[in-house]
Amino acid sequence: MLQATTTMPNVLNNPELWNAVVSRDASRDGSFVFAVRSTGVYCRPSCPARRPKREQVSFFQIPEAAEQAGFRACRRCHPRRARGSDPRIDLARRICHAIDEHDEEPQTLKTLSSETGVSPHHLQRTFKDVMGITPRQYSEARRLKQFKANVKGGASVTEAMYTAGYGSSRGLYEQSSARLGMTPATYGRGGKGARIIYTLTGCAFGRLLVAATERGVCSVALGNSDSELVAALFAEYPSASIDSKDTRVSPSLNLHLNKVLEYLEGKRPRIDLPLDIRATAFQWRVWDELRRIPLGSTRSYLEIAKAIGKPEAVRAVARACATNQAALVIPCHRVIREDKSLGGYRWGLERKKKLLERERGNRVSAFSLKVQRGQAPFLYRPETW
Repeated sequence: MLQATTTMPNVLNNPELWNAVVSRDASRDGSFVFAVRSTGVYCRPSCPARRPKREQVSFFQIPEAAEQAGFRACRRCHPRRARGSDPRIDLARRICHAIDEHDEEPQTLKTLSSETGVSPHHLQRTFKDVMGITPRQYSEARRLKQFKANVKGGASVTEAMYTAGYGSSRGLYEQSSARLGMTPATYGRGGKGARIIYTLTGCAFGRLLVAATERGVCSVALGNSDSELVAALFAEYPSASIDSKDTRVSPSLNLHLNKVLEYLEGKRPRIDLPLDIRATAFQWRVWDELRRIPLGSTRSYLEIAKAIGKPEAVRAVARACATNQAALVIPCHRVIREDKSLGGYRWGLERKKKLLERERGNRVSAFSLKVQRGQAPFLYRPETW
């Protein structure tokens, strides 16, 4: 069977691609597509539509990769119809088409090899080079997407499961926790049945919201007002049952809140909390790496991408940071740009700057305390902390 790994489609990172988009270079049609995060649409380079801001744009080698990342084709320029001259891209697209045409049953490398006329090894390597994922991953993601569409269309979970090509419930349920954020049955009810409780309090960074399900914390957010934070929580989980809860009658929520506040007060270097967050495998890989960054230190988006073995996925790493729902628990504020500028931050750049300054101060304070206790190493090497 096809090999599986937890990666996502390649995101290209070449300055020349943006120049081709700005100049609407029709000669580049078919060699790549550009996707716009603010609209969720991807286009061919020559698309006549108004150009977005550069920071909103990602590049993919083929339309199928953009769709795998969640974008939809532009109805104005029809990027799927563009044809290029690169045989590798043509092969990758033919493999996608073969998988799409036989979605009623899993495809093996052997069957794909027979259909496309190339060896299994060459097929696997070329597809991975172009897409950044294996044929099996592409097939599994497409099947899960079809299941979700079937359920939203009114089909029962069982009917949607078999129509999407799952031979049993086992394969579906194995993927559901990480990719749906809930069981298939709960997803089939539009998230109904999931119960979320939250609490709000003030802190040195404005207002703080901590929300949790029975499985763990699903949101830690910073903001300027309670109404802003609560509205964002309801938007994130539109079909869940959400209630405000007094921490005095909710011991677990009180414990979660206290850990966050203790971190903000410099009493703990990190926040260890059980999490119940909807995320892809790639997002978790990025977030796990963020939690390895020591207190008071920073890493660039490129360094994180290299650490997870995807040096070309810098923009995908930035998106994973931007979609982090658990501020501070997953310390995305410790990721900065290559030029040492702060980059972006979901809860405001001033907060990011203040958090980093406080962490550096807390790190030095912790070292000074160790010196007083005779516990510090003889050589002072902050870069090794």
